[in-house]
Amino acid sequence: MLNIQLARKYGVAIFEIAEEEKKLEKYGNELAKVSKDLFSHADLKGFLTNPQVQPQAKKDILSKLLQGEISDLMFKFLLLLVDKRRIVLLEAINECYQELSNKARGIMIADVTSAFDLKSELKESLGRKLERVTGKRIKLRMHNDPRIIGGVIVKIGDKRIDGSVTGRLQALKAELMASN
Repeated sequence: MLNIQLARKYGVAIFEIAEEEKKLEKYGNELAKVSKDLFSHADLKGFLTNPQVQPQAKKDILSKLLQGEISDLMFKFLLLLVDKRRIVLLEAINECYQELSNKARGIMIADVTSAFDLKSELKESLGRKLERVTGKRIKLRMHNDPRIIGGVIVKIGDKRIDGSVTGRLQALKAELMASN
């Protein structure tokens, strides 16, 4: 619980700076990329989050990897996280930031689950349709689950639209059971 509160504190802080500088999208893209790049490599993540590794060693690695690749503000923010021993919260900070940024820019996240990867034309079509239905800008977050056989399941906020083959089969089963 404490880690979530700390991550939220840092996420709100970087969000407020980005909003003030009118760089919500730029800083959001940088934060997401850095979070993904640093924490998708198990060895690097282990090194950065290990409390026994000296902060200066972590800063040296970050300097070699990121200095000049990201904005000065984002680089200094990462160094601050290392100094405060909060780099372990980077992914949670990113999630908080993205949530705040999307809300401020009027973007809703739609979690789309399909049995297999959808072609880009289908994604674009689905995104446009969801934007028409909701009246908001939609950002798709794709997931794969072969158990749904076909179709898609869309979750936006607290609404769930199940257009999967599995969902339809379950509905048909329930209907048949109810008629007996």
